[in-house]
Amino acid sequence: MELQRVEAVSGTRPQGPRLLSDPRLLAVGAAGFAAAAAALWALRGLPLGTALFWLSPFPLFAAGLGFGPGAAAAAVALAVALLWGLSGFAAALAFFALFGAPAALLLAAGLRGGGFQSALPLALLGLWPVAVLLIAALFLSGGEGLQAAMRAMLEATLGRAGFAVPEPVLSQVVRVKAAAIGFLSAVALLGNGFVARRSLLRWGVGVPPLPDPAAVRLPGWYPLLPALAAGLFLAVPAEADAAPVSALLLLLVPLLVMGIAGVHARAKGRPGRVPMLALFYVLLALFLQVMGPALVGLGLYDQFRRRASAPPTV
Repeated sequence: MELQRVEAVSGTRPQGPRLLSDPRLLAVGAAGFAAAAAALWALRGLPLGTALFWLSPFPLFAAGLGFGPGAAAAAVALAVALLWGLSGFAAALAFFALFGAPAALLLAAGLRGGGFQSALPLALLGLWPVAVLLIAALFLSGGEGLQAAMRAMLEATLGRAGFAVPEPVLSQVVRVKAAAIGFLSAVALLGNGFVARRSLLRWGVGVPPLPDPAAVRLPGWYPLLPALAAGLFLAVPAEADAAPVSALLLLLVPLLVMGIAGVHARAKGRPGRVPMLALFYVLLALFLQVMGPALVGLGLYDQFRRRASAPPTV
């Protein structure tokens, strides 16, 4: 009788779960609002907006690593809904394509078996941006339409900044602009994921362990995709090759990441490991055009070598 009276007054059972005391729901709400606020800050042109935009996946990864892939997916849905309501469909779509969907997919593919599996999430770093690229090319009536859209976007950006770029240089930049956007998105996703994991560990939240860098591998079928993209790139005319060349470069990003993991594996246990890796990243940032192909080659070597238990010494 007393229990029924309490339920009638409060609407819940005594000591039952409440909406505002559920940590999972609180994490979803906080992550969704934080991600949307960071994106809106950039879209409104406020100070440090660009930096906040690239940091917007951080709360999504924090929610997913702490409470599972479902929490990340719900946070993405909330952020997209907020952006759609406050800034329009284009802003919501851009956030969803660049950060929201890939963050949720990476967590869903990686958080399996009590640890973090690397093969499928690593492949998704190339597959997702290529899928977005192909959908955009289809929507814009093929490679020529995509190339025209990239040119218009680049000319508008350069015009606002007051830069004058020669036509040959502009044409080359237009061809790889889509790949550059996808590459920066992949770097932002990886960086925010690692920082979110380290932050949760410092806050005392248990997170799945990362795989050993020496064991990082792509699915066996993945190296066929860059080869197919290279063949398509050679087959299309130069005036409409923006989509194939961007697809080829994007599909090489997971192999580049594998090469970086190989460098970490080879530096493990060596004296001076931290300054060596710091120098490596400085050189990578300064000479990406030279070190990038070398790291892709290292990734391919590690993918196909027979013995994967321990990296060779250098």
